[in-house]
Parts: sequence; C-alpha cells; structure tokens
Amino acid sequence: MNLTKTILKNLFHKPVTTGYPAESAHVTERTRGHVEIRIEDCVFCSMCARNCPTGAIHVDRGAKSWSIERFGCVQCRACVDGCPKKCLSMEASYTKPAAQKTADVYTKPTEESV
Repeated sequence: MNLTKTILKNLFHKPVTTGYPAESAHVTERTRGHVEIRIEDCVFCSMCARNCPTGAIHVDRGAKSWSIERFGCVQCRACVDGCPKKCLSMEASYTKPAAQKTADVYTKPTEESV
C-alpha cells in the first residue's frame, strides 16, 4: 500500500527538479557560482594556483595564459581571496553543463594586437 500511495502522489504533483539547461536555474543569494578572471589585470604571479586545493588552476607566465578546469574546481574561493591584484571574482551563475571535462584558457592580449 505504501508504494501505491507514493505512485499516486507523484502522478498528481509537479516535479521537484527543473529542466536545466533548457530552463535557467534559479541562482540564490548564497550561491558561490564559478571563478571568473579579468585577464587584462593579471600579472601571472601563480598565487591562485598555489592556493587552489584541487590544482584546478594552471598559470603559464611565459605564454601569459591562465586556465581553469571547471569540473576540478570546488568553488572554495581560495584563489579569489589569495589574488594580490584582485583580478579573480566569483560570478553568481552556474557552469554550463558539458559532456566532457574541458579547461577554460584565457590568454592576455599583447600590445600589438590591441
């Protein structure tokens, strides 16, 4: 009888989950979100990579590039708090779903390309 009650309840109530990513997810006030960088302000000191407990951030000073493995990041904010130039921030949105693990790579524009 318990199973019948559960089945009938589920048939006549709205689902608890949403159709993300087709429907945008509701971002609450306390959502940590994901890490974003203003690459123009970065000095490639690697403090963010040193502070990252999971090793999701990689900095290449020679190539002037900064990368983050989104699925390796645990949104702990250690990189944001440890950045001396304050070029990292936490954006209140969710990372887009993907079928495979990828890294977002940001490269500082050179003076000639500007």
